Amino acid sequence: MPEPIVEFDHFSFQYNAQAEPTLHDINLKIYPGEKVLIAGSSGCGKSTKVNCINGLIPFTYKGTIQGSLRINGKATVDQSIAELSDVVGTVLQDTDSQFVGMTVLEDIAFVLENECVSQAEMYDRVKRAAEIVGIQDHLVYSPNELSGGQRQRVSIAGVMVDDVPLLLFDEPLANLDPATGKSAIQLIDDIQKQTGATVIIVEHRIEDVLYCDVDRIILVDDGRIIFDGSTDELLAGDLLTRSGLREPLYVTALKYAGVELTEEMHPSSISRVAIPEEGKEKVRNWYSQRNVSREEKEKQSLLSLNSIKFAYDNKPLTIKGVDLDIGKGELVAIVGKNGAGKTTLAKLICGFEKPSDGEITLEGEDLLQFSIKERADRIGYVMQNPNKMISQVMIFDEVALGLRSRKVEEDVIREKVENILKVCGLYEFREWPISALSYGQRKRVTIAAILVLDPKIIILDEPTAGQDFRHYTDIMEFLRSLRDLGITIIMITHDMHLMLEYAERSIVLCDGEIIADTSSADLLTDLSIVKLADLKETSLYDLALRCGIDDATAFVQCFIDYDREVRSHGI
Repeated sequence: MPEPIVEFDHFSFQYNAQAEPTLHDINLKIYPGEKVLIAGSSGCGKSTKVNCINGLIPFTYKGTIQGSLRINGKATVDQSIAELSDVVGTVLQDTDSQFVGMTVLEDIAFVLENECVSQAEMYDRVKRAAEIVGIQDHLVYSPNELSGGQRQRVSIAGVMVDDVPLLLFDEPLANLDPATGKSAIQLIDDIQKQTGATVIIVEHRIEDVLYCDVDRIILVDDGRIIFDGSTDELLAGDLLTRSGLREPLYVTALKYAGVELTEEMHPSSISRVAIPEEGKEKVRNWYSQRNVSREEKEKQSLLSLNSIKFAYDNKPLTIKGVDLDIGKGELVAIVGKNGAGKTTLAKLICGFEKPSDGEITLEGEDLLQFSIKERADRIGYVMQNPNKMISQVMIFDEVALGLRSRKVEEDVIREKVENILKVCGLYEFREWPISALSYGQRKRVTIAAILVLDPKIIILDEPTAGQDFRHYTDIMEFLRSLRDLGITIIMITHDMHLMLEYAERSIVLCDGEIIADTSSADLLTDLSIVKLADLKETSLYDLALRCGIDDATAFVQCFIDYDREVRSHGI
């Protein structure tokens, strides 16, 4: 048996600013060549554990350590950050914060320059790392010119170039479109097989990570390891849902139908799960007993875009004659691959960019005549990267900023802010500095800062990035309830689960044009659109086909409606 490359021994850690430990009595061994998924809800201690492995704890984030952590046989407290970086390479959730070079080549070569590697060897090693991740044709590009998926490949190459034996991936799917996320998981799997490196993935999107097999899943809850075993064993039970995480959709559907899953059925993959004939019959019976007819609601037009065109700096058109009408109280998803024009369209609506042609109206008024400030009183925009929106030190002050700038009474501000913080799961942190929050928690702060202003329209760019299932559900159920007040929600998202559950209508952008405007269930069972827009078909579609259900779209819609009812009412 080889020596573990990572070994926690009765390890606990408490940040200096915290009253209680974040990690409690962790005992864990990870061996060379293993591929491990660490999962858990937001704030459970996943990122803290990663920071312990890569040395940010205790060298950057200070606190009290009990027990020991050994990396490659040596205690982390006896090593420097530089020594640990020779063993551990970390690809951050926010890849933009990891870039240091003016070009892709410079960025990948950064660590080799610090090690005074000769130019000839440096170029060979950079080229080899770039080829492994498939970015070799973009070495002279600026990182800012790359798509989200390409930027992630550069980050991976930047840690691989130093031949580290341990690779950490912190929320690798957070900012990627579905097809790119699928490619990223395949890429990580290929790298692990080619190099033999140990791979640790920290992610709460269990089904997406399981596109490729993992050796083990480590489940963390409240700073403690509550499960360490095979994926099949975990999915056969209910520990994931009890921990506030989402099971793969096909697993939940099988359980709703009364199919008893066992480890021997291999539920970790929709393609491999062994569903007995009586199980397939249970799925068909469950589906046939559900009423999947949907009532079309008449909508009152709120926002209209007519023949909108836009190009950046005399470049080819990014938005090519978009026509779109969105009703009052609708919850709409705008989806499509990275670079399709989704965020640009949102910027045009908010006034951050001006269309070269066409018109935009809100309740019949010409939006183009309004300033950004005037539009902000009507339309709230929550950016994909929360760090670009935050300007205050403390959480309460950030959420209260918009109200204070509008001269609202302080007692009214306190009541509104505290109510919104409760909805967004941030009330207990209201007196914290924002710097102490995780990426996902910062995202919730920015959403809260917009919600507190009561806009007519809220546009959210990747609203659930970095959110676990429990917090994601709390926020989305609240957003969904705003429709009763006539507030329209527009979501720009790569999360197909989110789109399925909450968007009654999905608009697909591809190369600046709308190629589909339909229900979410219809969209994710239309394989031609899925392929064209770099989306990802739902596993419910595959389950329907495997169980002999002809109308896969109706089955998907049936599941969506029933699942929401279960979670809303606990039936």
